[in-house]
Amino acid sequence: MSLRRFTTILTVALALFPMSFGLQYIFDGAGAASGFGINPWPTGVAAGYFPVKGVRDVALGVILLVLFVAGERRATAIAMAIATLIPIVDMITVLTHGGSVATALGIHGLTAAVVAIDAYLLFRLNRSEAAPIAPKPQTSPANEHTPR
Repeated sequence: MSLRRFTTILTVALALFPMSFGLQYIFDGAGAASGFGINPWPTGVAAGYFPVKGVRDVALGVILLVLFVAGERRATAIAMAIATLIPIVDMITVLTHGGSVATALGIHGLTAAVVAIDAYLLFRLNRSEAAPIAPKPQTSPANEHTPR
């Protein structure tokens, strides 16, 4: 599999995953929250944060997908690099609020690493595709054959 194809699959997956998580938070916040890594989750009025998180995740996925489908690989790489902050902060939040280290590192830390790798690969591919093509060597007039 080529690097371009691998990066395409990875980027689309990384755009679709937060969209699916976001929809879970919007429609079943308590159910989706159980795998985040912090217990107990908000109840009552505080449970209003579930749709907030859900919309954030859906919007992130849509932004990444639209940029990528529009062929804006560099912009996608920049957005992906910035988006790496989300799982990093999620990991820190889990670690500082009594969550398990395994969940913090295994879910959020690993996600941050994969997103960062994808951003790097997108930058790398964009740079190699934008590299100027070396001009063809020109023949000197002395080497040209002129008919007599």
